[in-house]
Amino acid sequence: MAKLWDARFSKAENSRVNDFNSSISFDSRMFREDIEGSIAHAAMLGRQGIISPDESAKIVEELMNIRADIESGELPIDPEAEDIHMFVEEVLTKRIGDTGKRLHTARSRNDQVALDIRLYLRKEITEIRGLLKGLLAAISQIAKDNTDAVMAGYTHLQRAQPVTFAHYVLAYGQMFLRDDNRLREIHAHTSVSPLGSGALASTTYPIDRHMVADLLGLDGVTENSMDGVSDRDFLIELIFALSLVMMHLSRFSEEVILWCSSEFGFIELDDAFSTGSSIMPQKKNPDIAELVRGKTGRVYGDLTTALTMMKGIPLAYNKDMQEDKEAVFDAIDTAKLCIELFTSMLSTMTVKKAKLRQAASGGFINATDCADYLVKKGLPFRDAYKVSGRLVAYCIEHGTDFESLPLETYREFSPLFDEGVYGAVNLDNCVNTRLVYGGPSVQSVLHQIGLIDTYIDNN
Repeated sequence: MAKLWDARFSKAENSRVNDFNSSISFDSRMFREDIEGSIAHAAMLGRQGIISPDESAKIVEELMNIRADIESGELPIDPEAEDIHMFVEEVLTKRIGDTGKRLHTARSRNDQVALDIRLYLRKEITEIRGLLKGLLAAISQIAKDNTDAVMAGYTHLQRAQPVTFAHYVLAYGQMFLRDDNRLREIHAHTSVSPLGSGALASTTYPIDRHMVADLLGLDGVTENSMDGVSDRDFLIELIFALSLVMMHLSRFSEEVILWCSSEFGFIELDDAFSTGSSIMPQKKNPDIAELVRGKTGRVYGDLTTALTMMKGIPLAYNKDMQEDKEAVFDAIDTAKLCIELFTSMLSTMTVKKAKLRQAASGGFINATDCADYLVKKGLPFRDAYKVSGRLVAYCIEHGTDFESLPLETYREFSPLFDEGVYGAVNLDNCVNTRLVYGGPSVQSVLHQIGLIDTYIDNN
């Protein structure tokens, strides 16, 4: 197949070079954006008098037909084409003749592809944000159902202090809120038009770049033509943001994997989101969570690919940059699938409140509250800390816990103890007296849930 750029060359391109150079296998997914950008460009050319209004209208009409034909399957994308831009232009020229050849006036594939990827990523960011809001809604509902589910919070994977299951999952809610905010900012960074930058030095034609940006619903235009065609910061920012989303999903997945094990038994996953073993009939495996955890490394690899690709490229466009698309497309596809399945898995799991409470009762997670009780009686914290620590050692030695110790035993360690100590070490009280903003009390948790619900409603 003849290339639109081959006038300079005396030899046909080597077939292996053609395969190596081609990007149609992956950039064909941007056909809508490519046609959308071309429609705006043709409309601008006509209004500026660079081509005639009739030519502009004819190009726009046929581009719309091409888009409809591709979407319906009537026009299959040619796998032998060099890229989606060339394919669309070749089809256009075949259908309307020389008028189609006027479309590429005052633009280059460099600024064309830079526009296409921005338009495509802008749409994908919106879809990803929608999935994240679905995940946030699931977390909010789980929290509402479990404000009374007292459990141990952990440090070093050792029982530490009492919280609730609601407070625990809301911590992940905060992570995903930050992720969504990052994506909102990246959407703004992406929403500018590079079209009109040309190959690198703009054009001598009297084009109107702002008109094209307005027609495409973009917020503005790039300020430097060389940067316009060679900037991929927005793309790398997106893969980085998706890497953080995956990191948060992976951490949450690790919790789920631990929680549904027999050793913890805090949750049970729905059968629809578990798998079995080919040899052990009793097994119920958390494969979705494990795959999310594993696929996180894949998205990290996409980020490394994009960063490495860009690190040594001089201005302006270089063919290396063709490698950006497979990396970002893979990161998007992987993250979207993981968010969607993780949300469904989370929404259908069963929380075992009794098991949470049982585990919380056995780890002296109220030891700090015992010390704080003595502090409120006038004992310096470091002295109170030692008293509480000695009480822990005593309970371990005698197979008991703070809530079961008789008052006379307490008073052997400090005369400041009275009946009030039982209220201080009660796990429900330990949680609900933590009224500090952001803490685990029901009052604070309900406020945190409200923040998520309001964010979902307003964004």
